[in-house]
Amino acid sequence: QVQLVESGGGSVQAGGSLRLSCAASGFTFSTYCMSWFRQAPGKKREGVAAIDDEGSTSYADSVKGRFTISTDNAKNKMYLQMNSLRPEGMGVYYCAAETTVCGMTAIQALGDTAPYVIVHWGQGTQVTVSS
Repeated sequence: QVQLVESGGGSVQAGGSLRLSCAASGFTFSTYCMSWFRQAPGKKREGVAAIDDEGSTSYADSVKGRFTISTDNAKNKMYLQMNSLRPEGMGVYYCAAETTVCGMTAIQALGDTAPYVIVHWGQGTQVTVSS
């Protein structure tokens, strides 16, 4: 079955960096659209970055220029390099996989329903940013 396992979360000071990883199994990784979501305490889950099955990337405005999403199809892994982290970037980061929801435009068009439309999720990894 589809399995997504995130790692790499932790605690950093504002301005610091973290690299998240998502190990995927149980499906043909290269044919899926992958994305990272973030859920801050008391807030809804929101899309942060996405990469489609052709390698095109897109980002939420709040992270453009600071975060980089990438995949390694040979290793069935996705990454999120997060630089210049801010306290508002704190939360649980989730890896997601879908075939029909590709790119941030599609994710943002779904609004609050995105977490319900996207079928495959990891368990999340906590990122804490102190000011």
